[in-house]
Amino acid sequence: MSGVKEPIRIREKKLKGENISLYLDIYRNGRRKYEFLKLYLIPEKTKADKERNRQTLQLANAIKAKRIVELQNKAFGFEDGNSAKILFFDYYRKVWQEKTSKNSGTWRSWESALRHLMIYEGNEKITFSDITTEWVKGFRKYLDKEAVIRRFRATKYKESRPLSQNSKCAYFAKLRACIFQAYKDGVISDNPLRGVNRFSNAETTRMYLTIDEVKRLAQTDCTYPIVKKAFLFSCLTGLRRSDILDLTWGDVFQQGEFARIIFKQKKTRGQEYLDINLQAKELMGEPDAADCKVFSGIPSPYFINVVIRGWVKLAGIQKDITFHCARHTFATMMLDLGTDLFTVSKLLGHRNISTTQIYTKVLDKNKQKAIANIPDILSKE
Repeated sequence: MSGVKEPIRIREKKLKGENISLYLDIYRNGRRKYEFLKLYLIPEKTKADKERNRQTLQLANAIKAKRIVELQNKAFGFEDGNSAKILFFDYYRKVWQEKTSKNSGTWRSWESALRHLMIYEGNEKITFSDITTEWVKGFRKYLDKEAVIRRFRATKYKESRPLSQNSKCAYFAKLRACIFQAYKDGVISDNPLRGVNRFSNAETTRMYLTIDEVKRLAQTDCTYPIVKKAFLFSCLTGLRRSDILDLTWGDVFQQGEFARIIFKQKKTRGQEYLDINLQAKELMGEPDAADCKVFSGIPSPYFINVVIRGWVKLAGIQKDITFHCARHTFATMMLDLGTDLFTVSKLLGHRNISTTQIYTKVLDKNKQKAIANIPDILSKE
């Protein structure tokens, strides 16, 4: 049997520097694919280095043996034991609830993605053995060519329009997250996402208010005072609606001259330490018990935006402003006041500074200076 070719081999790829990346070269039925193991050999300069490399190779061989068994099972007509039993939609709901929390935009995005997945599939009882690469490609095509948003007016008139590019991107990303989690959990042994391109985000307009416009809003009455307080608080802190909604007095501490909010972001789950100024503290009102909400009675996302649009119009501001625009306002205000990009990124709780750099495009003072330097070409003198 020595002449039988191994279906899976451990290969090495030299990286920049001296480290070596290990990966599996898998060959079956005339097709080849690779699985990078995220395992690395290091230069053997000490006995400890040699021992580390020995353990790394031992782990790589264990993964290789597992993959060979999986490959043989499929070759003999056996399905992956987990994927044939676990219902896809049940698992999707489990991942959705673990990754997000209610009353957040991300929660609603997972919900909308599920609705489109069920329209596309139609069978609530499918298992992960049904989730093939062709199935994933089919869902991507459905989002791109067929999916629509349906809205019902008070008159029962139904309006339908195609999904926006960013909605396609968001909904497909939820499917990807679910499948990646299933792969990580061992529910599936092959990733059906391989070879399927994701959607790219379209650049969107980040509407914001100037400092003068925020001042004007602060001097204008709002039909719902709690909306006014929460919106202005977001303008002064950059907090999202979901985080303001969850904020309790137990999250608020005194840190020298500043009040400090210690909380976990709903969207990123990141632990944040945010100092706020006296104006923001004043908007919070009088302290209460630790488990009491700072801003209680905040309306639903749809209704709060209806209130804000009416309030903005009453203030004489001709912009389409939603609650999330308060976060954009905070970011652009910080940059306008000369705060460096790194600090703004930390204040917003961004994981990557590239996310914050978008605001430098929105408010680019260097461009304004360049335009201001254009000489007068219309004067007759």
